[in-house]
Amino acid sequence: MGDIRVGIGGWTYEPWRGTFFPDKHPHKRELEYASTHVTAIEINGTFYSRQKPATWADWAARTPHDFVFALKASRYCVTRRKLADAGESIATFFAQGLTELGPKLGPILWQFAATRAFDADDIARFLDLLPADVDGLPLRHVIEPRHESFRDPAFVALARERGVAIVVADDDTHPQIADVTAPFVYARLQDQRESEPTGYPPAELDKWVAVARGWAAGEEPGGLDYVAQGQAKKAGRDVFVFMINGAKVRAPHAAMALLERLG
Repeated sequence: MGDIRVGIGGWTYEPWRGTFFPDKHPHKRELEYASTHVTAIEINGTFYSRQKPATWADWAARTPHDFVFALKASRYCVTRRKLADAGESIATFFAQGLTELGPKLGPILWQFAATRAFDADDIARFLDLLPADVDGLPLRHVIEPRHESFRDPAFVALARERGVAIVVADDDTHPQIADVTAPFVYARLQDQRESEPTGYPPAELDKWVAVARGWAAGEEPGGLDYVAQGQAKKAGRDVFVFMINGAKVRAPHAAMALLERLG
C-alpha cells in the first residue's frame, strides 16, 4: 500500500477566516495551522512567480516533518505555442531553490490551457525535457490536460513510457483520464458544492475513499473514465488527492472529512 495524502490549494484565502481558521488567527501562522489539518498543499503561486530559497526553507521549517508540497509549474513553461521550446523556462523554474523543501517536495504539476489540443510530437518532446531530479532530489511530474483531444491512447502511452502521471479530474468542464501511468496518482476534485458543509455529500466522499484506497493498493478502481484501462502495472503507489476549486470555501472541510474517513 502506498501513502494517501489529502490536501487543499494554497493556505491563504479570506473566506477561510472564521470558517476554517479560528477567528483572529494570525495571518502569518496560517501555513502552520493548515498543515496540521491536511497532509499536503498544492501551491498555485509558483505558476505566476518565483520564490527565494529562503522562502522555500521557511515553508519547510514551519510544517510537520511528513508534510508534502505539490507545486504548479511556471506559466512560462506551459503557455507557449510549442511546448518543445520550453527547455530554458523549465531550467529557470527548477533553479529557484525549491530543493530547500527537501523530502517535502511533492509532485510538480504541469497544467495545460483548456485550448491546448493534443499534439503527440510536441508532447513527447516536452515530456523529454522534464528532469528526473534536481540537485540529486528525485522529481515526480504530473500533467493536467484540459482538452478532450488528450483522451487518446497515444497520450496515455507517452505518459506511461516516461513515468509521468496524468491528473484525474473530477470536473464537468474538463476530460477525466483515470489511467494510471506513474508510480503515484494525482487527483484534483473540483466539484465541491457550497450547500454541502463538507463540499461533497457523504456518499461521494465514501466513493473517493474507496477509489483512493484502490489506487494505493495498485488497482484501477471502477466508476472512472479510462482511455486504456487494464494496462497499468499492479503495484502499490502513493496517492495525492486535492480538494481544489469548485466551492473553495468548503475545500478544507472536504479534505478533513476525507482524511477522517481514511482513518
